[in-house]
Amino acid sequence: LGAVPAHAQAQDDMTIGAANAPLHLIEYASLTCPHCAQFHAANWETLSTRYIDTGRVRFTMREMATAPAGVAVGMFQLARCGGAPADEYLRRVKVLFERQAAILNTGTMAGVRDALLAIGAEWGLSQHQIMQALIDPAGAERVRRSAEGAVALGVTHTPSFIFNGVLDDDHDFMTREGMVRILDARLAQL
Repeated sequence: LGAVPAHAQAQDDMTIGAANAPLHLIEYASLTCPHCAQFHAANWETLSTRYIDTGRVRFTMREMATAPAGVAVGMFQLARCGGAPADEYLRRVKVLFERQAAILNTGTMAGVRDALLAIGAEWGLSQHQIMQALIDPAGAERVRRSAEGAVALGVTHTPSFIFNGVLDDDHDFMTREGMVRILDARLAQL
C-alpha cells in the first residue's frame, strides 16, 4: 500500500478541539466495532468535557471499516450526510454507536438500510439525502484511504489511538480511569 498524502488524510479527518491543544489524539474507529462502541459509551463524555472542551486535547476521528464493512461505511456516510461539520458528525457517531447492536441485529442489508433511514429522519435528513449518501462511492474511497494511513502508522485493530503522531497500544486507555491516567501523564510531559 502506498502512503496516503497528508492533504488527502486531513481533508477526510473529522477534528474538534483547539488547534493549539498540546495533545492531538487520533482515534481509528469503526462504527461496527463493539470495542469502539464500548470505548465511546464509557469514555466520550469525560474525554470531551475534561480534555477537548478545555483546550488540552484536539481530537480526530479516522474511519475504519470492520465487518460488515459495507455497513460500517454506510454508517459513516450517514454521520457525514448533508455536509455535517465535525461537531455534528461526532454527535451522530455517538448515536450510531449507541444503536450499533440494534442496527446490526436487523439481520439483513434491507434492515440496516431501514434502520439508517429512520435514524437519519430523526436528524432531519430526507430519505433522498440518506440514500445518496449511502450509495456515494466517495465514502468507500475515503475509508480505504484512512485504512491505508492506519497501516502506515502500524494500526492493526479498532479502536487504536495515536498520540501526537505516535501509536499507543495501552489497553488501559479503554477504561475511563485508564484513559484519564494516560492523558494526564501525557499532558504533564508536554
